[in-house]
Amino acid sequence: MTDRHFDIVIYGATGYTGRLVAEHFLREYGDRPDAPTWAMAGRDPDKLAAVKREIGAPDSTPTIVADAADKVSLDRMCEQAKVIITTVGPYQLYGEPLLAACAKSGTHYADLCGEPAWMRQMIDKYHEDAKASGARISFSSGFDSIPFDLGVLMLQKEAKERFGAPCTTVRGRVRAMKGTFSGGTAASLTESMKAMARDPSLIKIMRSPFGLTPGFDGPDQPNGMIPKYESDLGKWAAPFVMAPINTKNVHRTNFLLGHPYGEDFRYDEMVLTSPGEAGKAAANAAAEMMKNPFGSKPPKPGEGPTPEERENGYYDVLLIGETASGETLRYAVKGKYDPGYGSTSRMISETGIALLESDAPGGIGTPGSILGEALVARLRDHAALTFEVEE
Repeated sequence: MTDRHFDIVIYGATGYTGRLVAEHFLREYGDRPDAPTWAMAGRDPDKLAAVKREIGAPDSTPTIVADAADKVSLDRMCEQAKVIITTVGPYQLYGEPLLAACAKSGTHYADLCGEPAWMRQMIDKYHEDAKASGARISFSSGFDSIPFDLGVLMLQKEAKERFGAPCTTVRGRVRAMKGTFSGGTAASLTESMKAMARDPSLIKIMRSPFGLTPGFDGPDQPNGMIPKYESDLGKWAAPFVMAPINTKNVHRTNFLLGHPYGEDFRYDEMVLTSPGEAGKAAANAAAEMMKNPFGSKPPKPGEGPTPEERENGYYDVLLIGETASGETLRYAVKGKYDPGYGSTSRMISETGIALLESDAPGGIGTPGSILGEALVARLRDHAALTFEVEE
């Protein structure tokens, strides 16, 4: 792969999130002599040129014309790149041709996919191709599911160092969050519902926490969909809209790494509200909203918050682990910037660079299973995330 012209190609650079990825590369690596070589890709050359001007990229920044409906253009793009970062979703509509091209050509790949049924279909179809070619394929490389996937990974590392054993149960609790979910997330949920209506066999994958671990079904998992009071935290907990994808990715990381968390590992995610009756009412309201989490006017792909809103966003995730013998450990993952856009664009950018630097074997995995602590280090240094034990 040493003869490929670009280290990284940003596919979908004319879209809202793709543009933010390009801005991240300019901001973090634009003037560095050791910066990765990168290009912007999309289907409209005029829009690529316009975005390049709008974000202040040098005129010399390369662009590539590629279209999800044109296999030849995708193959040509893959031949030029070591890593492709794609923000072109919903992936079940537009993602398979590019993923197939990457898996077969040995081109590493990162996306923002939160569509479990499609992910499982791609694992079944292309995992072996990616293993054979050496392509490292990283799904869910944004707010879903990096803070949770890597947070559990780091908690378990600490548990083994402190207690000599992993935590057999971990609770993921969103303590605070300011920002918006992306239009891509809303569109992905809509397309997933349509896909299940067309093919009811996908319902089992969507419902199972082990939908992304073919051949392995672990123990019963906490429900996470019923509000409950958590006495150790002194707050009510409500269902979390991202839990159905995050939990699957956490279990896939454990599965691909050979079950370092144990084959009896149990994990769930919820959002914390507040104590007392007010907290209970808020938790019940959140549970009701799960029936239609994005409301009557969900954000559209390509739309997003203002720069000020992205800058002022944040999130705070607490992970509480317990070993089989009763030791407990708390671990926090915190991020600056709006989770759905500002932070996500930074996370997928650093995932791309970590894929470039990794020597992991090929296959369709997760940020945790492929990149692990190397990605944590990059996120700390370049994406304003913190990972730390809470004493």
